[in-house]
Amino acid sequence: MGINTETAEKTLRGKVALVTGASRGIGRAIALKLGSMGAAVLVNYSGSADRAAEVAAQIEALGGNAEAVCCDVADYAACGRMAEEIIGRYGKVDILVNNAGIARDNLILRMSEEEYDSVLNVNLKGAFNTIRHLSRYFLKQRSGKIINISSVSGVLGNAGQANYSASKAGLIGLTKSVARELAGRGICVNAVAPGFIDTEMTKAMPEKAREAAVDMIPMKRMGLPEEIAEAVGFLAGGGADYITGQVICVDGGMAI
Repeated sequence: MGINTETAEKTLRGKVALVTGASRGIGRAIALKLGSMGAAVLVNYSGSADRAAEVAAQIEALGGNAEAVCCDVADYAACGRMAEEIIGRYGKVDILVNNAGIARDNLILRMSEEEYDSVLNVNLKGAFNTIRHLSRYFLKQRSGKIINISSVSGVLGNAGQANYSASKAGLIGLTKSVARELAGRGICVNAVAPGFIDTEMTKAMPEKAREAAVDMIPMKRMGLPEEIAEAVGFLAGGGADYITGQVICVDGGMAI
């Protein structure tokens, strides 16, 4: 499955979108989707400069506007500088997608403090950092969409992922709290909770673990990054202007 960029309606024309962790996987698919809908896309990355540049170039090759933006979202001050640079260049941000995430799987008895802290710092604190620095601009505009990429692991929990599941469950709480705070200014804050998606992260799983994961999915297949991007595209568009504080599970039925 791919994103049909040729027939996509330009419903986000004139909008500016920041997608964190957009150089690969789900983030890449989201950036391409929003670009195909007409948004100017800031392709955030931390360590994959070449890949981020490729994503931006692909959007521009299709007639869109995009640029790669380097920032470690776990760094509060760096996120502040990124926000100022984006506002200085574009004058606004209409859509914020907090997708950046890492995994450091281990059983709780073996999990190190560094494994726990690093995952929480990127996955949860990173989303706080970007929201904290950009929310004043959303409030000034009295409009905007914030979409946090959680996980089915944050809804159900998952053995060997106490850190990852905690970070993704935290994102759901962050989503609902910020949605309550910003709703009165016309700002929608929602979360998308992917299930097992066919990305580099899941490809790195042992084959037996992948098979066991697929067996848990009622639809008996892994999802595709583009399927997550479709949900994000919907939430970013005008058709979702009365939806806030919600968690949309795109997981083939895992959270039923």
